[in-house]
Amino acid sequence: MAEEAHTPPAAAPAAPVVVARWVQLVMLPLCVLALYALAHAGGVVLLLFIVASVLALILNPLVSLVQRAHLPRTLAVIAVYAVFFTALPVTGFLLSGPVADQATTFARDVPGLVDDASASLDDVQAFFDDKGIDVQIKGQSESALATLQDRVLEGSGEIVAVTGELLRRLIELSFYVILVVVLSIYMLIYGPQIGALVRKVMPPGDGTPQDDYPTRVQHAVFGYVRGQLLFSLIMGTSAGVALWLFGVIGIFPDGRTYAFAFGIFFGLMELIPYVGPVLGALPPMIVALVQDPLTAVWVALLFLALQQLEGHVVAPNIFGRSLRLNPLLVILALLLGGEIYGLVGALVALPIAAVLRETLVYLRDHVVFEPWGTGQPILVGQPGPVIETAAAALAVERAAEPEAEPEPGPGPESKPESEEPVEPRR
Repeated sequence: MAEEAHTPPAAAPAAPVVVARWVQLVMLPLCVLALYALAHAGGVVLLLFIVASVLALILNPLVSLVQRAHLPRTLAVIAVYAVFFTALPVTGFLLSGPVADQATTFARDVPGLVDDASASLDDVQAFFDDKGIDVQIKGQSESALATLQDRVLEGSGEIVAVTGELLRRLIELSFYVILVVVLSIYMLIYGPQIGALVRKVMPPGDGTPQDDYPTRVQHAVFGYVRGQLLFSLIMGTSAGVALWLFGVIGIFPDGRTYAFAFGIFFGLMELIPYVGPVLGALPPMIVALVQDPLTAVWVALLFLALQQLEGHVVAPNIFGRSLRLNPLLVILALLLGGEIYGLVGALVALPIAAVLRETLVYLRDHVVFEPWGTGQPILVGQPGPVIETAAAALAVERAAEPEAEPEPGPGPESKPESEEPVEPRR
């Protein structure tokens, strides 16, 4: 009994917001046009705010966790960013040892790989000569190397111009990165105020975290990040283990030597949409091609199998749970993001898609369109507890309204309702 007395009552469903007809006719099209004009005119500025917002949403759970130690929000934000920028070089330092050792080994093996490639070219040239095929592979390769050397010497004067352009790009990129960090810091500091403003703009929920719009958006973005990191970890580990097994079996001997470095590189490249898997597979394929073309074919088949495993098993199970989006919508979001803002747009496309999905789901449960005819209100989505409560309330209101009395029409049978029948006189 005591437990039942202290049990909090269930939250009452919030009344949905009824969108009036004039809002549907005027305001909604104007809002769509305004958003399109803002996206078209904003350009880089809008992209910077989007990236900063995604970064703030990613780090906000960590800030809330640090705040539990009774720290002010500003100090919690500073602590999170201090740990974030400290963890990056520490992680790089921990990984630099094995990667540097394998890179040094690879640099030491380059002359031998080149000699093996030259010997393979000699064998191919001898095969063509024995068969009477007039193809000069070795001479063309040596001529290509000589031409490359001449071009390098001739283009040494252009290095200064290229270096200047590269420096300008780096300075511009550094400025954008600093601006994104500053914007995200301010967004994190004023996070509660931004959340309160969003709650005022959006339809009210029932007061629970499951029906709170900012909380749902936060969970959607954090779920995407968790899924993306898990996805990269699984694919990088799979690539490293597979290359190591190829080295142990003897198909790709250098795969055992560089498995760790190739696996880390492949996992990092999986963070990049579109070209990431291809870029991650290039280093082992180049090394295998230098050793033996048949080995390169086996390595290419290995990464093709990894891509099939990624597309049919790993990605649907991870992103299907984290994003809860149809694969076609995921592909569409990546294509639109890449078309509008390039590689950066493709990187932030999936978090934005997750936010848009949560927005549509939330509005579906909390918005009712006022009907244009005399029928029932047009409900957004499937009827749920909130929508059913609203529909019942509207039905009760309509039943309580007095019905208009019909006017008597012309004709001999029409009689006023207020008059009583008159008895004939005797």
